[in-house]
Amino acid sequence: MYFRAGYVADTLQKSLDTHASDMTKYSCSATCIQAMVLLLVLSGASMARQGQDPVGALKPAVDEQVLKGIHLLYNRQFDEAEALFQAVKARFPGKPAPCFYLAMVSWSRLTAGFWCPAMVGQYKERIDQTVAVARARITEGKGDSFTYFYLGGALGFDGRFELMKGNWITSFFLASDAIEALKTCQEMDPDNKDVLLGLGTFDYYTARLSGVLKFLTYFLLHKGDKEEGLRKLTIAAHEAVYSATEAKSMLLHIYLFLENDLVKALSISEDLSETYPLNSRFRVLQGVSCIRLGKDAQYREIVSGLKEQGRHSKAKEAAAAWRKRALYLESIADLFGRDYANARIKLWEILASQDPEHDPAMIAWPRIKLGMSYDLEGDRDRAMEFYEQVLDMTNAAGAQFLAQKLSKKPPRKEDPFLGY
Repeated sequence: MYFRAGYVADTLQKSLDTHASDMTKYSCSATCIQAMVLLLVLSGASMARQGQDPVGALKPAVDEQVLKGIHLLYNRQFDEAEALFQAVKARFPGKPAPCFYLAMVSWSRLTAGFWCPAMVGQYKERIDQTVAVARARITEGKGDSFTYFYLGGALGFDGRFELMKGNWITSFFLASDAIEALKTCQEMDPDNKDVLLGLGTFDYYTARLSGVLKFLTYFLLHKGDKEEGLRKLTIAAHEAVYSATEAKSMLLHIYLFLENDLVKALSISEDLSETYPLNSRFRVLQGVSCIRLGKDAQYREIVSGLKEQGRHSKAKEAAAAWRKRALYLESIADLFGRDYANARIKLWEILASQDPEHDPAMIAWPRIKLGMSYDLEGDRDRAMEFYEQVLDMTNAAGAQFLAQKLSKKPPRKEDPFLGY
C-alpha cells in the first residue's frame, strides 16, 4: 500500500489540477471523505471480544477501566477520562492502546469545540506516537490483532489531520491504509464485531463520493457499497463491545443529514441522550430529529429539558452552556420554519455572552447559522461575512469545514445541514 500511494501520488495530483472545473463537486464530496476519515478513526475506540483486555492481556479490571474511560469521553467528562487513560498508560508502557485512548481524549476535546492550535498539536503528537508504537511492535514480531486495530485507528486519525491541512490525496491513502490494518485485525480475530465500525464507514462513504474522489476509489479497486456499509454499522451498533456508541453516533449523523431516515435518527438519538445525559450534542440532535418529523411537543420538551439542565448545573459555565444549546436548538427550529429574523435574535443572544475558554463552539457555530439565515433570504454578501469570520477564527470549533462548503454554495431551504 505504501508503494502504491507513492507511485501514484504525482499522477493523481496532476489529475486534480487537470480537473479544476470539478472542484465544486470535489468540495461537496469533501464533506463525505471528511466524515469517512474523521469517523473511521474512532473505530479505534473498539478492540476485540468481550472479556479481553485492550492491551492484549486477559485482565478484566483494565478492560473495565477502558470501558469506563470511553463512557466518560462520550459523556464529555474529559478531565476524568484523561486521568484514567494516563493511569492505564503508566501500567502498560510500550503498548499502543493507552497511547490511542489519550489521542482520543484530545480528539474528543476537538469535536467539542476546543479546536485551538495547542489542542491540535497535542492530538497530532499523541496519534503519531500511537502509529510509531504499533509499527515498532509489528517490526519486532509482536503485532497481534490489537496492534493492527490501533494502527488502523491511528492511521485514520492521521488522515483526518492531513485532511484538515487540505492534503486530500495523502488523507485518502492514509484512510485506505487504515482499512488494510483493520482488515488484518479482522483476519486475525474473525469474531471481532468492533472492527465493523471502520469497515462499514469506509464502505458507506466511498459509495457516496463523486468527481475526482470517485476516480480515486476506482483506482484503489474499492467502489464502495452504501447498503453494505449501513449493514456493518448496524451490526457494530448492536453487537460491538467498545465501538457500539460510535457506530450509533455515525448512524445518527447518516440518517439525519444524508439518508433522511428521520424515524431511525430519532430512535438512535433518544438512546444516546439517555445513555449520556451530560452530552448536549446528542440532546440537540434529538431535538433536530423531532423538528424535522414535525413532533412539536417532543421538541419543546427537549428545549425545556436543556434549560432545566442549565438551571440545575452548579458551575456557572456549565449552566450557560446548556442555556445556549436550548437557544441554538430554537434557532434551528426557526431556520427550518423560515422565521429567519427570530433565528437571528436567538443567535445574537448566544453571542452576547461568548465564552472562548469554556464554550468556543457557541462562538463559531452561531455565526454559521447567522450566515445561513441571510443566505436563505437571498442576501449572499451578508452571509459571506459570517462564513469568512469563521474561516478567520483561531478556534473555529470545527465549523470551518461547513463554512468552506457554504462559501462555495449556499444552503437550500430544506437543507439537512440547517440542523447541524
